[in-house]
Amino acid sequence: MRSRSDSSWRRRGRAWQQRWDHSHRRWRHSLRLRLVTMFVLLALVMTAVFMGGMRSMVSSGWRDAGRPLIADYVDRLAAEIGTPPDPSRAQALTQRLPLAVRIEGPVVNWESHPGRMAGRGFESRAGDLFSRSTTDGHKISFGLGSLPWQRGPQGVVWFTLGVLLLLLLVSYGVVRRLLRPLDDIGAGAQRFGRGDFDRPIPIRRNDELGDLAQRINTMARDIQDMLDAKRALLLALSHELRSPLTRARLNAELLPATPEGETERAALLRDLGEMRDLISDLLESERLASPHAALSREHIDLAVLVHDVVAELPQEDELELDLAPDVPLMSLDRTRIRLLLRNLLDNALRHGGRAAGALRPPLLSLRRVEGAVEIEVRDFGPGVDEAQLERLAEPFFRTDSARQRATGGVGLGMYLCKLVALAHGGSFELRNAKPGLSVRVRLSLALPPAGDAPDTMRARAFRPRGDIA
Repeated sequence: MRSRSDSSWRRRGRAWQQRWDHSHRRWRHSLRLRLVTMFVLLALVMTAVFMGGMRSMVSSGWRDAGRPLIADYVDRLAAEIGTPPDPSRAQALTQRLPLAVRIEGPVVNWESHPGRMAGRGFESRAGDLFSRSTTDGHKISFGLGSLPWQRGPQGVVWFTLGVLLLLLLVSYGVVRRLLRPLDDIGAGAQRFGRGDFDRPIPIRRNDELGDLAQRINTMARDIQDMLDAKRALLLALSHELRSPLTRARLNAELLPATPEGETERAALLRDLGEMRDLISDLLESERLASPHAALSREHIDLAVLVHDVVAELPQEDELELDLAPDVPLMSLDRTRIRLLLRNLLDNALRHGGRAAGALRPPLLSLRRVEGAVEIEVRDFGPGVDEAQLERLAEPFFRTDSARQRATGGVGLGMYLCKLVALAHGGSFELRNAKPGLSVRVRLSLALPPAGDAPDTMRARAFRPRGDIA
């Protein structure tokens, strides 16, 4: 029984410790709570200093001035009780005035409030100021009796506590109102970090916080202008490069096919094709990176689209498919999702196919999970170093171990896949599957906003059965 009791007390102690730690962390994190605490402590310190000063002033200056008056008043009270002291007169005196009277002597020993005067300290603090001795050997001592607020209900105390609590709540409300611009600035900073520059931080007051919000809005506009200028420059350069590249490719194809120059001609055409693909990927990445990326949505069957994309690949016989039958029609941009699937499969075949020495072909899985559809493409190649995994979806990033430039590509494939997933309101995740690399894309089954409704309504197409092995 004792061990269970000790265990229960330890659990309660840990629970209280966790609550205290949580409250302490919340207090340290909340500027409002710290300001209110500072105001309350400042008020208490000022009250203590004021009361101490007043007490010191009264005790040093007014005590000497009031001592003769108090002595004369005590003489009159002792005379009214009489000699020898009359307890009935003393009783009447205590009923008329908030006094406590104690009579000590050879004949009369009487006390109006038994035990009330003990510890009051009148005799120790003022000597004989509150005591008088009569001619017959009695000693009459006076002290405070029942004060009005002691005889009545304790309403004054509760009223005072209520007023203090009300003042505390009012001070918290005032501090919260004063610091409300900080909430607006924090929310605005999060919006700007996501690339949403359309909603500036509201300016609520013309003070230092209002000036700070205005400066942040100005900074956000400058950042937006720089991003727009960079995007416009990149788009213009890409468009301008397309025409000469097309002419160069056409001229290369029109070159006479001779055995001596066939190798150089093929290399030139391959390089021109890579430059064309790079420009196309750059243009598409800039369109998708825009906060207003336009998606041409339509209801499509993902399983059918997967089979179509796989059929276009030259290594279609090197893939395994695991397609769940319960995946519904989804409102997606067919062209962008096709691009996502093509890039993921190309990456898996390039780094986890037979050419890479993998023991098993790449696997594409399509399944329904928690209100979303999950696309997973996994290869069984060497994988990626953990230190470089987080940067794998960055533009133009290429690992320096298993994924060399000789394998092809310029480092935009994963970046485009991530942009496509985010543009559809989904998620993009990379992880080492050991062996190989796993890429998961989740697309929500929730309907798109009203302004982004599907352009066309297509019936479910025939879904091929079986896997491609």
